[in-house]
Amino acid sequence: MPIIVRIDVELARRKLSVGEFADRVGLTPANVAVLKNGRAKAVRFSTLEAMCRVLDCQPGDLLEWVEEDDRA
Repeated sequence: MPIIVRIDVELARRKLSVGEFADRVGLTPANVAVLKNGRAKAVRFSTLEAMCRVLDCQPGDLLEWVEEDDRA
């Protein structure tokens, strides 16, 4: 998948647990895990906004696009 989710990096920088983050954002820890592991198919802007507010960051700090390797 060419979109890399970097929530774990931002959580580690802030020493914030998944449970505490999930509570502050209004998600279940299971849904945070889906996002963290890159298994989510979509993210609502309202959820992205809440994550950025809690982590005091920009969307680009949480999501990164990388080009897929066409040689596979």
